[in-house]
Amino acid sequence: MRIFKKNFSLTLLAFPGIALLFIFDYVPLYGLLLPFKDYKYDLGIWNSPWVGFDNFQFLFKGDVIQRVLRNTLLYNLAFITLGTMISVTFALMLREISKRFVKVYQTVLFIPYFISWVVAGFAFRALLDMEYGVLNKGLELFGIAPIMWYNEPGYWPVILIVGAVWKGLGYGAVIYYAALMGVDSEYYEAARIDGAGKLRQAISISIPIIKPIIIMMVILQIGKIFYSDFGLFYNVTLNSSSLYATTDVIDTFVYRSLVDMGDIGMAGAAGFFQSTVGFTLVILTNYIVRKINRENSLF
Repeated sequence: MRIFKKNFSLTLLAFPGIALLFIFDYVPLYGLLLPFKDYKYDLGIWNSPWVGFDNFQFLFKGDVIQRVLRNTLLYNLAFITLGTMISVTFALMLREISKRFVKVYQTVLFIPYFISWVVAGFAFRALLDMEYGVLNKGLELFGIAPIMWYNEPGYWPVILIVGAVWKGLGYGAVIYYAALMGVDSEYYEAARIDGAGKLRQAISISIPIIKPIIIMMVILQIGKIFYSDFGLFYNVTLNSSSLYATTDVIDTFVYRSLVDMGDIGMAGAAGFFQSTVGFTLVILTNYIVRKINRENSLF
């Protein structure tokens, strides 16, 4: 009580955040019963009959779940790898830009992060539309037959990766740029005296110093490796069934299952699986990093 009274003003200041955290993160934990129940609307969560692991068996039965798990995992690995590399590269480039223009470049890079995937989906359609798309019009100028982009799944791994990197580039670049701003300039001055060029300075000074931030960001992203950006895979692809071979992921599969069959228990099982695997991967990745270099671990 003495400590509470001493920190009362700070607690009061943090109360809105604490309340939101409690309402949206702790109260919904009651829903963890759903994966183990055959949910009935008239009975509610508590009174619905228990079914044990039946929902999980249904979720993992068949070839579809193997496809969506593979797509989810491979896409997220690509997003993490390419997104991190490109964001760090742009952060290093921002550091070399004149301070007069760096804010302009930061703003330009950050704008896509605030664009909804619904809006981005229309932009992609303007590029890829069969009859009126910019890309197909360009192909016609060179005498090349138009491509039915929304019927050809082979093109979409590249399109989705480019879209995800484009949207997240500004966010990652700004974070790494902020970390670079904390690097003592004396390191670079000493490197220049020794004859190190920009590339050598980046490899030997910048990247090693911000490595803990990079590792922390990667660990946090690994925790969501079985989650997908629903807007990207649903709106940009226009939910075209012809593309499911390369664009169907866990979140879109669960959404369609919930809409078509109304199976809340199965949807809950998918969410429970994603959270459990994500938590396990965070702990495991952090453990490996801790074994390699204790100072770079997240906790």
